[in-house]
Amino acid sequence: MVLLAGLAFVTVPPVRHLVSDSAPPAPDDSGTPSAGVRSAGAVADLLRRRARAVLSRDEASFMATVDPKADPAFRAAQRALFGNVGTVPLRVWEYLLDPNDAMNLTPPPEVPGADELWAPRVDLRYALAGVDVVPTSRPMGYLFDRRGREWFLASDTALDSFGRETWRGPWDFGPCRVIALRSGMVLAHPGHDALAHRVAAELDPAVTDVAEVWGTGWSRRVAVVLPQSELEMQAMVGPEFSVSAIAAVAIADRIDQRTRAAEGQRVVLNQDTADRLSESALRVVLRHETTHVAARGVTVDGAPMWLLEGFADYVGYRHSGIPFDQAAADLVELVRTDGPPDELPSDADFHAGAAQLDLAYQEAWTATLYLAGRIGEPRLVQLYRRVASLAHPTWAQVDDALRAVAGVDHVQLTNGWREFLRRHLVDNSASGHR
Repeated sequence: MVLLAGLAFVTVPPVRHLVSDSAPPAPDDSGTPSAGVRSAGAVADLLRRRARAVLSRDEASFMATVDPKADPAFRAAQRALFGNVGTVPLRVWEYLLDPNDAMNLTPPPEVPGADELWAPRVDLRYALAGVDVVPTSRPMGYLFDRRGREWFLASDTALDSFGRETWRGPWDFGPCRVIALRSGMVLAHPGHDALAHRVAAELDPAVTDVAEVWGTGWSRRVAVVLPQSELEMQAMVGPEFSVSAIAAVAIADRIDQRTRAAEGQRVVLNQDTADRLSESALRVVLRHETTHVAARGVTVDGAPMWLLEGFADYVGYRHSGIPFDQAAADLVELVRTDGPPDELPSDADFHAGAAQLDLAYQEAWTATLYLAGRIGEPRLVQLYRRVASLAHPTWAQVDDALRAVAGVDHVQLTNGWREFLRRHLVDNSASGHR
């Protein structure tokens, strides 16, 4: 059985000033207030009213921020967004305005009858209640227009051609249904209740099992999102992923390396794949992705994938009851036909679309399984923490960590792993795994 799951970092621009703290830009050289000065205060007030309306569930006030003469489809989408987000428990919802980062709209978007257009930088800053320890922020491609003395939100798509797109959350794709749990939440859409409840039944135990290995020094709160379409999943995980090729992916918007806090962590399931998973397979996937959530704060982009994914699979398969031969079917065939691999899988082997992607996961898992048997789980976690902090390391750097924690270098590790595979697969002496 192949359970394909990924690790992703989604980066967004730095956090901007809250609208309540924003200062308008200085007048230009002529002494005449710029368009930013004239509009910043009014737009800041609009964004405050918009955020307050979301949290207080005041639809009239929310829609009053949208241009009454805007495209009817846009107004309808805004009304639907307001309704959809109302079922999502929010701890924070506010907008960050940077009036000093306004776009030069040349040629300007077509907004019939508008007296003035303005496109400052705006980010949405939000936190899911019971999940997000710190809020996260995502960019919003908002275009504002003035009609007389009043400013409105005119569009959230008109800036696409200028390179400033609006981030889309689950509430942009349809009504949201949330199952709140001790360890977080499952966020899905109507029509997918059966899978949502299957996931909900496994989430608390998954967090418990991950904490048993990793420890309790993380939030132990997970949000699992079930997109209802490929378009929604792509919006969640980013364009670099081939969403049809994955069962699930753990994402984060940003990591504060000083505090080791990760913002906007979500586990995103591919419903087409997840619907077909057995209970044991779904259990493995959720534990794998939850491991990424737990370890995210100490994991840098560019750390060796063989350990990142191997460790997540180690926790995922631990106590799963899935036989070794079934969990590593491709590797079993390779070893019994051609012998064990000569080396650990490279980072390139884990890229979406890689020819040996399934095999790479199985190699990484079995190498980590071998390590766990050799040094024990506490030292395996210690090794992960050391190696996961290395961005694009040389083998010499990895060897320093391996020698310090496991008493071997990567050549000795590879030789020991190869012997482990021969013993378990060629000699056919393994009936299962931990």
